Amino acid sequence: MIIKKGSKILFQGDSITDSGRDRENDTLGFGYVNYISAFFQSMYPEHGCTFINRGISGNRSSDLCERWTRDCIDLRPDVLSIMIGINDTWRKFDSNDPTTDQEFYDNYRQILSRTADELGDIPIIMLEPFVLPHPEDRLLWREDLDPKIQRTRQLAREFGAIYIPLDGIFAQKCTHVSPAFWAADGVHPTSAGHALIARLWLKAITGVDIY
Repeated sequence: MIIKKGSKILFQGDSITDSGRDRENDTLGFGYVNYISAFFQSMYPEHGCTFINRGISGNRSSDLCERWTRDCIDLRPDVLSIMIGINDTWRKFDSNDPTTDQEFYDNYRQILSRTADELGDIPIIMLEPFVLPHPEDRLLWREDLDPKIQRTRQLAREFGAIYIPLDGIFAQKCTHVSPAFWAADGVHPTSAGHALIARLWLKAITGVDIY
């Protein structure tokens, strides 16, 4: 297992990661980060790990670039988990403020390169950005998000990251129940959606599925 005793695990991203965290008291929020911390520590209490959430609602890849020194490098994590990308697509449709897939790639590559250069060969977990087909207008987002997903996969290969293909997994799950069961607006997970992300993350790291 890549998480050693005493490790500091940092989670980075947007509102899906943020999930209502209390910045003043440095809490983990109510989403997948909190579930991961709770389950991991119940499974491996002797590890004494520290979990840190620095997701910020509304962030795009460019925002991560701007705050990477303060919210990643300076924290000196032993393990880094990143989920970013959906707002790079969303802003095209609600604000006419697009991020091209090349810009997204360049931003993401910058933070990964800085991490490797300044923190060394730490384990990196990359969670794929996703959108579910609910409401129906989310289907229009595919033409913008799909190239960004391909860029994310390219970067995972380049940097040897552990990759969790959430878009594909959620798509498969939506063949059994309504997409709204997993994310009421197609983006922000329900409790079940967050729990699924946590399960996938923990299985990728520990090899153990949580049932």
